[in-house]
Amino acid sequence: MNTVVYPGSFDPVTMGHYDIIERSSRIFDEVYVCILNNSGKKTPLFSHEERVNMLEDVVRGFGNVKIKQYNGLLVDFAKENNINVIVRGLRGITDFDSELQMAQGNHMVSPDIETVFMATDPRYSFISSTMVREFLSYGRSVKGFVPDAIIPFIEAKVKNNQ
Repeated sequence: MNTVVYPGSFDPVTMGHYDIIERSSRIFDEVYVCILNNSGKKTPLFSHEERVNMLEDVVRGFGNVKIKQYNGLLVDFAKENNINVIVRGLRGITDFDSELQMAQGNHMVSPDIETVFMATDPRYSFISSTMVREFLSYGRSVKGFVPDAIIPFIEAKVKNNQ
């Protein structure tokens, strides 16, 4: 079986994330979408549980996609789940630089785990979770930036935080 992991913070999941998940689900037998705790980022807007719930709603139609969360190194998650391929989405050249460094670091730690880069659909190449959170902080709609299935959840979260 050809199993991959697609990691991220998904705070919140965007259309770019969805694009990579959907395309990966067509290429690979099984896709683990792994919500990682990124120690380099500020406090997330959404809890791990909320991100799991949003992602489960988004991938409900995909029979070969599983949502997981993990506190630790991605390569450790991959080893624990017998996964030897990491999928990473690229929006542009700035993503490539940081993703390449991470892939090379992962390779040094775990040479048996490969990283596959997938270019995001150009329609979503400018969208980031940071941008979505910024728009939300000013009361703007994020329709078109995130999957429609999670918009009510996001709007309720923002309303409760005001």
